[in-house]
Amino acid sequence: MNKRNKTTLITNFLLIAIFLFVAISGFIPEKILPMSGESTTNAIYSGNKENPNVSIMINVYENTDVVLKMMEVLKSKNVTATFFVGGCWADDNEYALNEMVKNGFEIGNHGYFHKDHAKLSYEKNVEEISFTEKIVNALCGYKTTLFAPPSGSFSNNTLNACCDLEYDVIMWSKDTIDWRDSDKKVLYSRATKNPTNGDLILMHPKTHTLEVLPDVIDFYLNKGFNLVDVSKNIK
Repeated sequence: MNKRNKTTLITNFLLIAIFLFVAISGFIPEKILPMSGESTTNAIYSGNKENPNVSIMINVYENTDVVLKMMEVLKSKNVTATFFVGGCWADDNEYALNEMVKNGFEIGNHGYFHKDHAKLSYEKNVEEISFTEKIVNALCGYKTTLFAPPSGSFSNNTLNACCDLEYDVIMWSKDTIDWRDSDKKVLYSRATKNPTNGDLILMHPKTHTLEVLPDVIDFYLNKGFNLVDVSKNIK
């Protein structure tokens, strides 16, 4: 037997031995964390393009009174939305959280202190997200599984943290930029221009957004779209 054949035989023997060990022992190796610079998942910018669904995403760190009024508008139109809540806001707003759960709204995770997650380590990303999850769960019994990075800022550390925490990272396809601009015609245009299956429409609890919200909802309903929560949209 030449040297090459002998090496091949040994390699095959080792592979068979490993296979038998796994089969007999039921051993499953632990997840191997990615090397620095690699990511284990991708951010989601839109939902399923095959279904006529769109989602309103409301990122919440302030204006609880507006949040409650937005819920009333959504309920009156018999549609839903996903509220991505900041942990430090949730800490002080148990009633609003429970109103979300009571009325069937989906709750997402928006980090605890609205930090720039692109600049955070893996460990700090985990801390921001998991602490918010625990606060929300303790106050209203809801387990968050979606994470919207504050300001849309994330890195591979964020993606890997969310993968290990079993979260989907949610971005958007339409941004009203209502945190900066208050012109209702502009907000309406940004929310409704070129409507597409799977759209994720980003809003915040601002008074001017509240005023334009009914018209945005009516636009999509009249176009034959369903307004659903983000989880259903991205399936």
